[in-house]
Amino acid sequence: MSFSWWRKLLPRSAFSQTVMLIGCLLLINQLVSYLSVAVYVIKPSYQQINQLIARQVKLLFVDGVDIGREHLTMVDALNAKVRDDGMHVYNQKQAREAGVDRATYYGFFSSQMSEYLGGEAEVRMTQGSEIQVWIRPPQAPSVWIKVPLTGYESALSPLTLYLMVIGALSVAGGWWFARQQNRPLRRLQKAAISVSRGDFPEPLPLNGSSELIEVTSAFNQMAQSMQQLEQDRALLMAGISHDLRTPLTRIRLASEMMVEEDAYLRDGIVNDIEDMDAIINQFIAYIRQDQEASRESIQINSLIQDLVQAEANRGIQIELDLADCPAVLMQGVAIKRVLSNLVENAYRYGNNWIRIGSQFDGKRLGFSVEDNGPGIDEKQIPKLFQPFTQGDSARGSVGSGLGLAIIKRIVDRHLGKVVLTNRPEGGLKAQVWLPLD
Repeated sequence: MSFSWWRKLLPRSAFSQTVMLIGCLLLINQLVSYLSVAVYVIKPSYQQINQLIARQVKLLFVDGVDIGREHLTMVDALNAKVRDDGMHVYNQKQAREAGVDRATYYGFFSSQMSEYLGGEAEVRMTQGSEIQVWIRPPQAPSVWIKVPLTGYESALSPLTLYLMVIGALSVAGGWWFARQQNRPLRRLQKAAISVSRGDFPEPLPLNGSSELIEVTSAFNQMAQSMQQLEQDRALLMAGISHDLRTPLTRIRLASEMMVEEDAYLRDGIVNDIEDMDAIINQFIAYIRQDQEASRESIQINSLIQDLVQAEANRGIQIELDLADCPAVLMQGVAIKRVLSNLVENAYRYGNNWIRIGSQFDGKRLGFSVEDNGPGIDEKQIPKLFQPFTQGDSARGSVGSGLGLAIIKRIVDRHLGKVVLTNRPEGGLKAQVWLPLD
């Protein structure tokens, strides 16, 4: 329990985990590199520089300082003994004016300089166009000696440049490696989603690590087996539907030849044949899965109005409640079949009242079909989308039980959602939502 909060912060995806691992290794590498360069390269260099500066300072005090002779001050006397044109001696006031207060104090160099000069010394540095070293020697604590290091103005740049180049290359290499490892997984994910919608893509290329190759190969075999099974099932159902239509046609022809006294029997046979033919059509529609290759930008309100006009010719009156909806890419024939099936169910189980509405919430496009029938038990609703499943006795038991299964397949192929709910006023409402892209 104490580490559960920490686990939530860890990345979940393989790409994020790989990037985090490379980032941690890079940070460790940068720290080790920095310490190594600082200890074994920069530190010895500055020790040598510090020692050379200490020797120059000692030379100023070798023979003592002539103060008072020819009215020379200590600063003037020391400047007179300076042999380096860049080296200069200041008193406290002059040093402050020259910028000693803006210089940074370095304890490490101060302790070294104290050891080299044989007393307590202070070392400060300023970094700009060139590095300037300020020393307050123990031989004359009231003065500051400035020594410019003209040859070391970019002494820290190689380390900074080295760390930046190594960091950039490591990040770029880690990103490329993680992307190469993650690409087959994303391709596999997209292919799995396609198979779940009934689309069977071409076999995926076998590349990546050995584990990824094995998983991809197993997925290709599974997809091929599912495709063959789907084709066999479609062929079987199509064959059965075709074979059933032949005897149904003969029965219908025979019924037409019946005498007028058996008209009631003939009408019953014709009605049964039409029901069986409708059931066969549902089988074929379920098998086809409405796999049109192309999608078109269609206005849902236009589809609804076309359907209402067609149903009006059959004597079905439908109430409309249409909102302002944009055109969306969809399979027009398939969505029209969804509407037709929903209207057919509403007409079959309702009490001569149907309402079709369209909705748009800015992110999704929706349409709904409502009736005023007896409704369905809430526990039965999730089962209605399964093939060959019908509602309870309150809604009757007419049909093959494929209508809602066909609807769900079509909506799933559009990455949408269909929801059935009972209306508070009585009846059933079927709500379909489709994404905009």
